[in-house]
Amino acid sequence: MKKIVSIGCLLLVLNTNAQTPSERLAKTTMTIWKDSISSKWSYDLGVVLKGMEGLWYRTGDARYFDYIQHMMDFYVQNDGSIKTYKADEFNIDNINNGKLLLLLYRVTEKDKYWKAAQLLREQLKNHPRTKEGGFWHKKVYPYQMWLDGLYMGEPFYAEYAMLAHEDTAFNDVANQFIWMEKHARDAKTGLLYHAWDESKEQEWANKTTGTSPLVWARAMGWYATALVDALESFPENHPKRKTLIDILNRVVVAVEKQQDKETGLWKDILNYDGPGKEKNYFEASATSQFVYAIAKGVRKGYLPPAKIAIAKKAYDGMLKTFIKEENGQTNLHGTVKVSGLGGKPYRDGSFNYYMSEQVIVNDPKGVGVFLSAANEMDLLPTANLGKGKTVLLDNYFNSEKKKDITGQEKYWHYKWDEKSNGGFSLLGEVFSSYSVQTGILSAAPSAASLKGANIYVIVDADNVADNPTPNYVTPKDANAVYDWVKAGGVLVVFHNDKPNAEFEHFNKLTEKFGIHLNEDSRNHVEGKQFEQGALFINDGNEIFKTAKKVYLKEICTLKLSGLAKAVYTDKGDNIMAVAKVGKGTVFVVGDPWLYNEYTDGRKLPADFDNFKAANDLVKWCIAQIKK
Repeated sequence: MKKIVSIGCLLLVLNTNAQTPSERLAKTTMTIWKDSISSKWSYDLGVVLKGMEGLWYRTGDARYFDYIQHMMDFYVQNDGSIKTYKADEFNIDNINNGKLLLLLYRVTEKDKYWKAAQLLREQLKNHPRTKEGGFWHKKVYPYQMWLDGLYMGEPFYAEYAMLAHEDTAFNDVANQFIWMEKHARDAKTGLLYHAWDESKEQEWANKTTGTSPLVWARAMGWYATALVDALESFPENHPKRKTLIDILNRVVVAVEKQQDKETGLWKDILNYDGPGKEKNYFEASATSQFVYAIAKGVRKGYLPPAKIAIAKKAYDGMLKTFIKEENGQTNLHGTVKVSGLGGKPYRDGSFNYYMSEQVIVNDPKGVGVFLSAANEMDLLPTANLGKGKTVLLDNYFNSEKKKDITGQEKYWHYKWDEKSNGGFSLLGEVFSSYSVQTGILSAAPSAASLKGANIYVIVDADNVADNPTPNYVTPKDANAVYDWVKAGGVLVVFHNDKPNAEFEHFNKLTEKFGIHLNEDSRNHVEGKQFEQGALFINDGNEIFKTAKKVYLKEICTLKLSGLAKAVYTDKGDNIMAVAKVGKGTVFVVGDPWLYNEYTDGRKLPADFDNFKAANDLVKWCIAQIKK
């Protein structure tokens, strides 16, 4: 039977006392746009839903994910076609929602979302381009590149290329940013003009440079946001990755100079000192985009830490100026509805034109980027806990493979980049929220391979049912991990029960720390009888400070000796244990329990605290790292 998501029901159970501005504005959003934002496939839908995606990652509350899926399913048909989408319009704006198609595919693994994403990828393959290769903004705007278009196209393009193994596409993605900066940047201020006309035929185009007359703040915001989002999918070792980071840094330096010293906000037109300048106003969507790009850029290490002061000042100004509690809901004021160039009636890019566009309350573009900005700022109080630290996820003892959507074999099951039920993507988001860098260790542990790692996570060691040629733990492996822990490393072991994991060899590792994994299995759960897997955390638990009720299914118990001690027991069984060896720490539990299926909120009842437990454990691991 088809599952019907009732947004009305979602709203009823949303916390009416939501504490953060993002949660309060999200509640308003889900009230005023219950089923769709527009009858047409339009980019502002994707802007709003990216904000909701960030809320889902930050809270583990599936109601935000359900809202995304509900809204996208208004357009995406079962055969993968997209209602009202017309590829032959060659409108780069129509690519933006593809980011949510990829999210939905990666989480649900439903083919319809991948097929829909392929339609957008096909548009890019055939999209008209400048002589260099830059995407035209639209077929009806020939030879023109707009800053807006980088946001609409490049983050989707980069993520699709990553998933489809289109390695050469990353050069194309990078070049779009490089060419835009090359043609639109004002050397004197470092700011980028709204658009560039290769033909120089438009009335708005400078006949020498081809640029539009003014710097529209939201356009620069689109560009900055596109950079930080596209970089997430960009290969670490790609030669043009540093080029993109350098561009982002130049953008932020230029934007910082335009920030209002008193309010922290940015005006609709940057660096304007001409006639009518008193009409220029502080604009919400541009300010939100700069806050988001800077805060995320700092958290990801693309920008210097000191730049966070820019975002803090701006966010304070946003809350004072743009967020209003009115008629029982939270509203966002101060967003210009639209600004463009050319078209009918003709938009000449003059200051008077920009000032003529309507400024409205709860514009979806403003709401979406505010949600994204607020999500980043909500992470700030604890964002530096893991700054400069690295967590490696084992891909050696657990090295299962399967074919992906392209038919290429890939590693899967408890992996950072895996957003479906069996992945660790949400746990990776938790580590990232504390600025811990995530990495993969595909080789055997050794002094060299573990060098630089602060936390090492091993999950569900393979047996022959998982992998015909498993990498069993050897005495050499066990000694290498022991020496690394003794020197200050934090080892986290999420094992499994007997039918699903290997014990004989793996115990050679855990027994070095006084922890033996028993070949048993408890907490069996029948169907959706989730209470059968419920465990209740004791008050004053040294690790789990906020989680009270957690779910663990089919777990092996532990036998302890030496320096090992239980940190959670149930009915006389040791469920979780810790050992201190030298300067280091070990945590062991007999279940991979913090994978997406039981942390992302989509399956378990809301009273289970596995997402909170993930945060508690990550913070505890960070605290164990010796400075």
